[in-house]
Amino acid sequence: MIVRRFSLGRLMVIMLLCVVALGMIAPMAWMILVSLRESPEQHATLGQMLSAPTSTVNYEDAWKSDNFLGYFVNSLLVASTVTFGNVVFCLWAGYAFARRRFAGKGLLFLSILGVLAVPQQVIMIPLYRLVAGLGWINSYAALIVPWLVTPFGIFLVRQYIQSMPAEMEDAARIDGAGEWYILWRIVAPLCRPVLTVLAIYTFLSNWNSFLFPFLFTNDEAHRTLPVGLAFYLGKQSIDWGHLMAGASIAAAPILLLFVVFQRRIIEGLTAGALKE
Repeated sequence: MIVRRFSLGRLMVIMLLCVVALGMIAPMAWMILVSLRESPEQHATLGQMLSAPTSTVNYEDAWKSDNFLGYFVNSLLVASTVTFGNVVFCLWAGYAFARRRFAGKGLLFLSILGVLAVPQQVIMIPLYRLVAGLGWINSYAALIVPWLVTPFGIFLVRQYIQSMPAEMEDAARIDGAGEWYILWRIVAPLCRPVLTVLAIYTFLSNWNSFLFPFLFTNDEAHRTLPVGLAFYLGKQSIDWGHLMAGASIAAAPILLLFVVFQRRIIEGLTAGALKE
């Protein structure tokens, strides 16, 4: 009887997970389906949409129209640069909070934790005034510099380093190694799992970022892909075929990134959450 109850409960959990997965996959499947139909607005039912001939003309038009390639390159440049900055600076800050002693360390770390609780919309106006005062509107600096280091990244790396034994670092100091040597030759290689997670998380977040790139850019030369798609929607008068094709192209890199590194993402986030 116990085995049957366990099997029934497990079956219910599996069914629930399948329903949740279907709910997440369905919008993406619909996006791809619409993007592969030449005139999707002409099909009134799902059956008509499925029976319509498949075409890649929407992808070709989306890639060639407007400044789509420029938006794609801007997103890649901004996301890659911000990711590199977070890996370097969060490693430095996380190591300092985990291993070094300095005045005001506890209060400063509490302030970093407090920033994690502040929604981005709250800092929207002050940050815009700061960026405008520096003359960074319509520049890559506005899209990159404010995000080169994040409180989440500092917290994640600090927790991970604290979980590591300090004996290897102490042995290196006894042998005469300096702090920079210890950081880059000992601590950084051991932090590779959490730095990989931080890099992937940062890249995905900045690739999908819309609010601040929308506020800080007014010209096509510096717009990122999410902002470009929003303007593309207006220019095409809700041309769903081309819009879904553009959204599919924008989603392809992050989907590929998640598929390749999904195990590392889950393991790294779990480790960072449980280690003390």
